[in-house]
Amino acid sequence: MRRFLGPLLCLLALRLPASSGAAARGLDVASYRERVRAMFYHAYEHYLESAFPYDELRPLTCDGQDTWGSFSLTLIDALDTLLILGNVSEFQRVVNVLQEGVDFDIDVNASVFETNIRVVGGLLSAHLLSRKAGVEVEAGWPCSGPLLRMAEEAARKLLPAFQTPTGMPYGTVNLLHGVNPGETPVTCTAGIGTFIVEFATLSHLTGDPVFEDVARKALKALWKNRSDIGLVGNHIDVITAKWVAQDAGIGAGVDSYFEYLVKGAILLQDKELMSMFLEYNKAIKNYTKFDDWYLWVQMYKGTVSMPVFQSLEAYWPGLQSLIGDVDNAMRTFLNYYTVWKQFGGLPEFYNIPQGYTVDKREGYPLRPELIESAMYLYRATRDPTLLELGRDAVESIEKISKVDCGFATIKDLRDHRLDNRMESFFLAETIKYLYLLFDPDNFIHNDGSDFDVVVTPYGECVLNAGGYIFNTEAHPIDPAALHCCRKRREEQWEVEDLMREFYSRKKTKKFTLKRAPDHGEGENAKDSQDASSEKAGEKRNSKKSSYSLLSCPSQSFNSKLAVLGQVFLDNT
Repeated sequence: MRRFLGPLLCLLALRLPASSGAAARGLDVASYRERVRAMFYHAYEHYLESAFPYDELRPLTCDGQDTWGSFSLTLIDALDTLLILGNVSEFQRVVNVLQEGVDFDIDVNASVFETNIRVVGGLLSAHLLSRKAGVEVEAGWPCSGPLLRMAEEAARKLLPAFQTPTGMPYGTVNLLHGVNPGETPVTCTAGIGTFIVEFATLSHLTGDPVFEDVARKALKALWKNRSDIGLVGNHIDVITAKWVAQDAGIGAGVDSYFEYLVKGAILLQDKELMSMFLEYNKAIKNYTKFDDWYLWVQMYKGTVSMPVFQSLEAYWPGLQSLIGDVDNAMRTFLNYYTVWKQFGGLPEFYNIPQGYTVDKREGYPLRPELIESAMYLYRATRDPTLLELGRDAVESIEKISKVDCGFATIKDLRDHRLDNRMESFFLAETIKYLYLLFDPDNFIHNDGSDFDVVVTPYGECVLNAGGYIFNTEAHPIDPAALHCCRKRREEQWEVEDLMREFYSRKKTKKFTLKRAPDHGEGENAKDSQDASSEKAGEKRNSKKSSYSLLSCPSQSFNSKLAVLGQVFLDNT
């Protein structure tokens, strides 16, 4: 990692000049972007026609099924993807549908982890993007709003799971009755440590600290119970804190715990969370890393237990890029890319010494992780190899997985047999990351030159300036929003002079900020309804320049700036 000594601009992602590398290799980025758009609508429209209001589409039989709790889950998961593709009118329609049709007072046993990342995360993201999508927001937004209330209601249904002696949550909760008396106390590590992004956002927006408090307590419980060599296992008893599965690695059952330490640190400017991850990272490198692969080891001894690569591990290069470790990230990414080239997808398990799939783990459920890493790394490097992965993903998925009613999970990459399921993350993550890889001008990649100034009950607030933090289901959270709903000004704004200088260069004294053309929305602007919706969302508040303009706090630790999504630390 490098040291960055530039001005503090609070998690804005800088743009690099467009590279000629992709053009030199003959890759038509715009064409692939439109193919990804078409893939989304092929899947989305068939979900609406054949599966709604069920959670997921069954693409081989053209019907639907409930999988994670009967929430119309695909609709929630796809909502922010609609806006990223520029479809504001459908975003607005779906917001109304969800408000009228989703009920959390149901006698259903739901996964605490999945409900959080998909439902709570999806609703929070859509809430924070509503104004940009032309939704008529209520007074007090983003500190209030119907989608925020829905997210809070869903999260409160999960709180009984955290009532354990250790603070680590059960894996399943009944939405009507709480934790079932016979519920197993064994939960995977990721199911314990993947709440801080959504729950801290909820606490900051609603003013209720309970969500962030339980998420932090769970994180610290895992940290407290790491082994003497600095590793955590795969499953733990949340009552006794005894490790039940002692395999340590970066993949399934553990993955998003590490992800949320980094993303929670960036979102909350939290030195403790980043320090925890960096300590884990040392142990991971010392005991699990071999030739830019990551194996599974015994958490107490560090001896290899499984020499396999799991497809879920492909998020790791993207996470490495967030802490500035780009060189190592690229080397590991290229290893994973060779597996994709071998099979046209990533099998769930890949035996590294044998160079082949593992028995009964040959499938590819259209997971996003390798594409996610490609998007992060392309923002950091502009290496055209990363676009080539996107191209290969589009070609493979369309050739192997596309059916009349959507896209089907690949049951076996060896013979391309399909399974009758299209998981909601295909629209929430896989399509989204592909589209963003091929759309460098998307508002998600905003470098801070364009932003909105809104007025809340607690003062002025800057939103939509970029630096979005994706939760593990690829729902983007605007970090500036966490500072919109404070009743007391507890931070000192170190870049206020910078913003005033920005305004002083404007000819007008009013804050009528001209929004840079959004690529995705521009393509859909031919629809008059969409165009009018966008205009409704572009109104700006006119305030005197003597007022505070900032929503980004001074950083509370030595991380100075996220450049291209990377955090540079002073002590490196």
